[in-house]
Amino acid sequence: MNMIETDHLTKRYGDFTAVSELNLHIPQGTVYGFLGPNGAGKSTAMKMFLGLTRPTEGGFYIDGKIFPQDRMEILKKTGSFIEAPAFYGNLTGEENLDIVRRLLGLPRESVEEALEMVGLAEYKKRLAKKYSLGMKQRLGLASALIGRPPILILDEPTNGLDPVGIHEIRTMIRELPSRYNCTVLVSSHLLSEIELMADLVGILNRGKLLFEGTLTDLRDRARFEGLPTDNLEETFLALIQEDNLKRGMRQ
Repeated sequence: MNMIETDHLTKRYGDFTAVSELNLHIPQGTVYGFLGPNGAGKSTAMKMFLGLTRPTEGGFYIDGKIFPQDRMEILKKTGSFIEAPAFYGNLTGEENLDIVRRLLGLPRESVEEALEMVGLAEYKKRLAKKYSLGMKQRLGLASALIGRPPILILDEPTNGLDPVGIHEIRTMIRELPSRYNCTVLVSSHLLSEIELMADLVGILNRGKLLFEGTLTDLRDRARFEGLPTDNLEETFLALIQEDNLKRGMRQ
């Protein structure tokens, strides 16, 4: 069963097409790595899933619900981390999460549970402004995880972290489907991290989906087309360059 599926999803801004006839298939219980260079359309697609911007054409289904008819049902099932998390610095981590809890109408114990999930329970009384960058990223993940939503949409969750922080967040994301029975759509510019955490990848360039499948499928395709197969980054860059050349564009 696909937890997220799109049907020719398209978003235009005037003459510019940010996302073009996108057909994604994200199975339940997987970590799906969403890849593409800056401006490829990844964030635009994620914002459409969250109802932050409306499709120009096409549509999508999330857990069998159709946008826009079932928009509120979709949002109730979806936890998100888009761009840098924003918190009230003069409130504690616990107090910040309690605001989210109340907005979602969740029980009080969901705050403690979310803090435990991301390893912040012992720092819950610390002011958010005194959190390190890594702790703020964890608090952002806690706000996405609160109430254990079945779908998580994470846009650059390791942005700005040091190698230790990146490792911690990657390990956590990798374990989420098995521990909490959820599906994760995660974008990152750190391809080596996606290689270690994703079951499937989708590669986007200039709004178009170039590839969707397992990393093994990607290597097989790259090998067949004579592209590098040593690591995901080399294969990714070669695919993007090949697509740009087909379009008559330079890197």
